[in-house]
Amino acid sequence: MSMRDDDDFDTGPDFDEEDDSVEAKVWQLLLLINPGDEETALQQFADYREAAAEVEDAEPVELVGRVIDWRSGFMVDEHDLRSLVQALDELSARWNLSIDWNGDPDDDDFFDDTDAGTLLGIAYDRLAEFGYTVWSWETADEACAGWITLTRDNEPMRELATALHINLRLGSDVG
Repeated sequence: MSMRDDDDFDTGPDFDEEDDSVEAKVWQLLLLINPGDEETALQQFADYREAAAEVEDAEPVELVGRVIDWRSGFMVDEHDLRSLVQALDELSARWNLSIDWNGDPDDDDFFDDTDAGTLLGIAYDRLAEFGYTVWSWETADEACAGWITLTRDNEPMRELATALHINLRLGSDVG
């Protein structure tokens, strides 16, 4: 982490409503995946800018995935089902929610007959009951990645994903 001037958090990004830049879209994305937590979005946006300055020609979603991992999103090996459950549990705990996994993830047998798509579907269904949507985006490797937004923000999320060239799916559509 880099040291930042406190003023960076007071003013926020300087975008007008007509700004169509990648940075403006990334800022909107970070606001959607951090509902009600602009401070975290600001920290992640500063981290995004820093990463974008270091890595040329990186896709925005790759950089976003790095700066939000385990705080506002997840990226785990698709075969590491325990980590997927832990990440989704940690993310849902931000809103004092817990996911009923239809079994005990602490039991070794729980993972015998399931896969990442099934677990994402369960998380999607359970969090939808409380007005949240689990999203998954396609990665270049065998990772399972995504984030959670408010369900009311589904359409803006789809529009931003399209604009940022993110192959985004509902958690219920992964499989």
